[in-house]
Amino acid sequence: MSDLFDDHAPPSRSPEPEARDRPLADRLRPGDLSQVIGQAHLLDPEAPLGRMLAAGQLSSLILWGPPGVGKTTIARLLADASDRAFVQISAIFSGTPELRKVFDAAKQRRRAGQGTLLFVDEIHRFNKAQQDGFLPHMEDGTIVLVGATTENPSFELNRALLSRAQVLVLNRLDSTALEELLDRAEATLGRKLPLTEEARLSLVEMADGDGRAMLNLVEQVAFMKVRAPLAPKDLASRLQRRAAQYDKSGDEHYNLISALHKSIRGSDPDAALYWFARMLEGGEDPRYLARRLVRMAVEDIGLGDPQAQSHALHAWETYERLGSPEGELALAQSVIYLALAPKSNAGYVGYKQARAMARKTGSEPPPKHILNAPTGLMKDQGYGAGYAYDHDAEDGFSGQDYFPETMERTRFYDPPDRGFEREMRKRLDWFDRLREKRRGSDGG
Repeated sequence: MSDLFDDHAPPSRSPEPEARDRPLADRLRPGDLSQVIGQAHLLDPEAPLGRMLAAGQLSSLILWGPPGVGKTTIARLLADASDRAFVQISAIFSGTPELRKVFDAAKQRRRAGQGTLLFVDEIHRFNKAQQDGFLPHMEDGTIVLVGATTENPSFELNRALLSRAQVLVLNRLDSTALEELLDRAEATLGRKLPLTEEARLSLVEMADGDGRAMLNLVEQVAFMKVRAPLAPKDLASRLQRRAAQYDKSGDEHYNLISALHKSIRGSDPDAALYWFARMLEGGEDPRYLARRLVRMAVEDIGLGDPQAQSHALHAWETYERLGSPEGELALAQSVIYLALAPKSNAGYVGYKQARAMARKTGSEPPPKHILNAPTGLMKDQGYGAGYAYDHDAEDGFSGQDYFPETMERTRFYDPPDRGFEREMRKRLDWFDRLREKRRGSDGG
């Protein structure tokens, strides 16, 4: 993992040939936890790991965070600080036989008086049975488990494992941390990179919060032969920008679509366009976004603007006809339209309440006066008796009750007084007044 370092560490003035051949990330690997960058919220004396080490009570941990923020390094340094053997495996390459060997070796170390810190990279890739296999060895003290994951542990790890390990969230490295890392790398190299100040900022942006990616970029720039410091444009032409972190089936997918949805719901077209663009840049299928926009129109705008749903559907149709990239503009315009449309979830709320009431009332039949009576038997049973044909009534409204006879009228749809639903509210109130009038005239 990327490994982030103390700026007080002296630069290597004349590294040995073997040192120069080692990757920069390895040469800059921190020697103790105080040298780790960007995770002070976990490592400071009053932070969770700081308190654990001070008390000499290291418990099993799940380190959750994006790539290149120091998960492996922190685990290795925790083993050193607690005087435990450090054993590293990856869930991608290890199976049950390898785990048995690891547990057997840890038991032998324990009998010899040494504990084991088992670091499991990509721990979320183990299945439930494999995750359960850790439990007895954690409980009897054979191992202290430190798992690393880029995915949300709540969804990827089983409850039994989570109940025995503390989840710690590692931060994405911000620009300050990456600039500090760049300074350390230059100190180790013994020279400044051939970059203008603007290009240094561009290099930090290219790393996209990943310390390991940052050091890889530094190594590439360090060996470039240039006559003058590179400007951002020159740097971009020589380096491949790191792809933004985005897994179409993982956390980032759900995080970004949630950000887009909430930005539209919050009537912020600029933020909505940003998250829409982020997802496209990450390789998201525009059809998925088109479908979600239709859902947002139905769920969050509804009858507040009845045209919103049509707008989203037409944008989807336009995309299907034009394809990428031209059709994406239609989707972007739909994002703007939906963000600025008046919002209402009154229809959504009313629908959910009606579903809940339908479950509660079970098989209550409709009132007999609104049932058709195609047979004599049904007429004898009172089907259709007393039904008032609304078109024959004054104002085209009879005011009859259409709920089951055993059920009181219930207001499910309660529109707000804004957007198109201001008109819907007027109509609803008008019908309520007429209904009371009809009931009064009927002596009800």
